[in-house]
Amino acid sequence: MFVFNSITDYHHQLKSGTTSCLQAVNHFLSRIKEKAHLNAFVEVYEKEALAKAAELDAKRNAGEPLKKLHGVVIAIKDVICYKDHSVTAASAILKGFNSLYTASALQYLLNEDAIIIGNCNCDEFAMGSTNENSSYGKVLNALDETKVPGGSSGGSAVAVQAGMCMLSLGSDTGGSVRQPADFCGIIGLKPGYGRISRYGLLAYASSFDQIGIFGTHVPDVALLLQIMSQPDKMDSTMDKTGPLPAFENPEPTPLRYCLFSQVMDHPSLDPEIRDNINALAEKLETEGNTVTRLDFEWLDYIVPAYYVLTTAEASSNLSRYDGVRYGHRSEKATEDLDAFYRNNRSEGFGMEVKRRIMLGTFVLSTGYYDAYYSKAQKIRRLLTEKITEIFEGYDAILMPTVPSTAMSIGQHDKDPVEMYLADIFTVFANLTGIPGISLPLFSHSNNMPFGLQVMTNKQEELPLLHIADRLMQQYKPVRAL
Repeated sequence: MFVFNSITDYHHQLKSGTTSCLQAVNHFLSRIKEKAHLNAFVEVYEKEALAKAAELDAKRNAGEPLKKLHGVVIAIKDVICYKDHSVTAASAILKGFNSLYTASALQYLLNEDAIIIGNCNCDEFAMGSTNENSSYGKVLNALDETKVPGGSSGGSAVAVQAGMCMLSLGSDTGGSVRQPADFCGIIGLKPGYGRISRYGLLAYASSFDQIGIFGTHVPDVALLLQIMSQPDKMDSTMDKTGPLPAFENPEPTPLRYCLFSQVMDHPSLDPEIRDNINALAEKLETEGNTVTRLDFEWLDYIVPAYYVLTTAEASSNLSRYDGVRYGHRSEKATEDLDAFYRNNRSEGFGMEVKRRIMLGTFVLSTGYYDAYYSKAQKIRRLLTEKITEIFEGYDAILMPTVPSTAMSIGQHDKDPVEMYLADIFTVFANLTGIPGISLPLFSHSNNMPFGLQVMTNKQEELPLLHIADRLMQQYKPVRAL
């Protein structure tokens, strides 16, 4: 029986002949069929995955050296373009649309002989925190099918959680990788803004969006990040530091951590989550690290600023979906151009997407731009200045990923604002452009996992991964699905 532990272990098995790429792909295809009711996948690339596996086995048996991702089975979120494959952002407005090109980050993985097994369900246009806002239906949490998996990258998270692939790609605009990783009990990394090319990532909010990675082993996540962080002339917003260096764990040294008092004392924070993180902070101090509580007076401004700015960008980005050149076109006959657009978008977009487009259009409108959008930009600048100040004295910020464990399906149907507030601890990293990771270190008395979120300064993904690996080795509880 095929068992995946890590890429390194998998490659040892391939070299020793105890397994093959074909065995691995067949194992995951079988798992996908077994867990089909979780609704994690929109489309499975069965034939081409098997063909690629056979091709790689033949190359290896002929003596060709293994590339970095030889035979590694990866799933992608349905917002990442893959040439000649469907990409719909889980929206009716793009059903039937096939991409004309491959996203740069994905192409870098393909160049290293990764096998892409399918694309995963998500909240429509990455807008949501529960993966219930999808034209393909909701995704179920494999640990408790009455719970949500988190969003918007819920399908990608469940694909890894339920053992349907080795790793997966999601996108993170305000926590859409870290939050589902928390709910599903796996690792979720959001690199800093500009670390990975956004060329080929369907836009929600362009100054926030970032491709992220789900996995179960920090070195595997680090390897994908290193490969995908190559420069790309198609994305002018990429940072100019070049690819991330190879992941090699240095000798442990004492670190300076900080916690925000307003976060740890927030009334929305589950007491068990608070107690576990405080206990971990005490352990870190006994090991020679420092953990300091800081005042962070901007906490209550984070979510409003985030939703003003992201919806404003969304209202602009999603205006391209009009039914003229591609995507859904209404069958209602009309000679009026306004009615033509209105019918296409009303039928094609779901309720949550419409809500955010309308909010974004409102905050950009005459008379409200200065009152909302301009002030939100000022908050963003103040947060960026504050984060620069914090990292002058500290190596990393620790905080919960989400205020609670995975909520029940349908819990926030009647109150979208309550769902937005669930992003209170994750949107900070997107507003400031810093990297963040959610680590599955804890288990709640309700039998659901929850994570620790760690954030470092801009362009410091490698130190973040070193910290993450150390914490996972020291504190990760054993959990089998």
